[in-house]
Amino acid sequence: MISSCYIWSWRRDDPCRPVSCDGVFTTSVLYGSLALFISILHNVFLLYYVETFVSVYKIDKVSFWVGEAIFLIWNSVNDPLFGWVSDHSFLSSPQSGSQITSPEVVLKRLKALSTNGPLFALSFLGFWVAWARPGLQFLLCLCLYDGFLTMVDLHHSALLADLAVSASDRNRLNFHCSVFSALGSISVFLSYSFWDKEDFYSFRLFCVALATFSVLGFFFVSRLLRHRFQKEIRPKQDEAQALKELSVNAPHNQSEKPVTVGQYLRQLSKHKNFLWFVCMNLIQVFHCHFNSNFFPLFLEHLLSDNISASTGSILLGISYIAPHLNNLYFLTLCQRYGVYQVIRWLFMLKLGLSLAMLLAGADHIYLLCIFIASNRVFTEGTCKLLKLVVSDLVDEDFVLHKRQQATSALLFGMVALLTKPGQTFAPLIGTWLLCVYTGYDIFQRPPEPDSVAPLPEVASAAGSPPLRIGCFYMLVFVPITCALLQLTAWFSSDISPDRDAWNNFQDVDISLTSPAQRSMEVVSVEHEFEYTTRKGRLISIKPNESFLLITKTNDHWWHVCRDLNSAPFYVPALYMKKSESAAVQMPENCSNRSCGRISSDWDSLYIIYA
Repeated sequence: MISSCYIWSWRRDDPCRPVSCDGVFTTSVLYGSLALFISILHNVFLLYYVETFVSVYKIDKVSFWVGEAIFLIWNSVNDPLFGWVSDHSFLSSPQSGSQITSPEVVLKRLKALSTNGPLFALSFLGFWVAWARPGLQFLLCLCLYDGFLTMVDLHHSALLADLAVSASDRNRLNFHCSVFSALGSISVFLSYSFWDKEDFYSFRLFCVALATFSVLGFFFVSRLLRHRFQKEIRPKQDEAQALKELSVNAPHNQSEKPVTVGQYLRQLSKHKNFLWFVCMNLIQVFHCHFNSNFFPLFLEHLLSDNISASTGSILLGISYIAPHLNNLYFLTLCQRYGVYQVIRWLFMLKLGLSLAMLLAGADHIYLLCIFIASNRVFTEGTCKLLKLVVSDLVDEDFVLHKRQQATSALLFGMVALLTKPGQTFAPLIGTWLLCVYTGYDIFQRPPEPDSVAPLPEVASAAGSPPLRIGCFYMLVFVPITCALLQLTAWFSSDISPDRDAWNNFQDVDISLTSPAQRSMEVVSVEHEFEYTTRKGRLISIKPNESFLLITKTNDHWWHVCRDLNSAPFYVPALYMKKSESAAVQMPENCSNRSCGRISSDWDSLYIIYA
């Protein structure tokens, strides 16, 4: 567990060994601070890069759209490309000692952050000084910046799966990321004091100061983390090398051929939970960017006649910083109820609020203000929690395909590849829906003075009732549709065990009358793990321990007990194997039904791959 003074070791086959904290800052704080060095630059980039090239550098329309088109392609392919370069070597060998991660993997990611972090900050500076023709500079700056951002984000996200292996620890890491991301939003508010299209000098100095802070932060934090881990693992590395030289640590494994791209894609295509999650996350990415793209449109056509400009600015500010702050509350809920339960509640809340707003109508201005802001806040908050689900999929992929190491960066990259089309679909589908329903085209320009072609009636009056009603229906029907599709995908997968799925097994009686049925198969554990129920019952299981198999509930979960007099519990089938021991015969007078019942404190199951 990540506590105030230590973080657990990464080995899942050996007892967890704490890594002591030498300095003032815990490992979780240092990990979270990396999000600060990313967000202070990326927030400013998102706000000003388009206006800089359009208003300051005067880029022409063709060059702008060509650059955006090429950037779209590069932005889609670089995630899996960099993930493959980083993690493809982990795919080739079978598991040895059930190592899901290793110190070398963590150190490799920290080294990548210490190199790519400063380069990311330097690429940020390329936007604010004119050093080439606007079209060429626009394309090169975008591709360089996004390339280094992808490398930093991939390794930072992968560390979430590699540094922590329990749900509570990952919640702790994500909590600190949210805190520092919220602090990073300060750069947005400060930037307004320096932004001036007519005099760019002050803003350039401001950007240089931000980049310098980010470079120093990446350098010192990654160096501190590397030093901390290297000092702890050096004795283990020396011991492992000695055992290797003596050839007593493990039997020789015959080397296997490397896994090709095609083989890896076929493996993912058979990973049911991964496919359902990608479908659900694609919808979530679409909804997040739909809210971002059309937030100003909703403010203009639904609220502009009824609220002041300052109120609109407050709504914009709330929608920008509140997701980071709100995520802190979501993570406290995750620690109490579990990540999967909270995500499911957020989907249901999205559906419920949208239906309530639809029934209330477009004339309740204050309800509209609350709904527009909360819709964006909850949607962005869900996006931030989904990284925790990807971390669990990394663990599942490791066990399912018997990896040598967990391919964290590669799986995060594949998720990004398959979900980034949602960024493109959001404005396309939104503008198409608006045009079909109201006839309003946001790209339509007024005709020339000599033109006799009349404008559509709806376009000549931007505040006309059809356009306002069209915006309202888009505002409520898009989240309703997204929530229904996401709940369908969520319940169709086995990403997390659902309590309702086990209700039929709460009264299973093992005291059967048939002699053939009065024996229980013996199974043993292949991988160490533990889980904790809501009431705090801790089940810890180690490799090679044997248990009695009560029932194979489904392909993913088995119901077992330690002996006939102990309480039962669930174990993931992937972590078990049939034992060579003979089946246990139940005594004729056995009246103990405990091993035939689900314990009363059973709730959401959180696997902690120790």
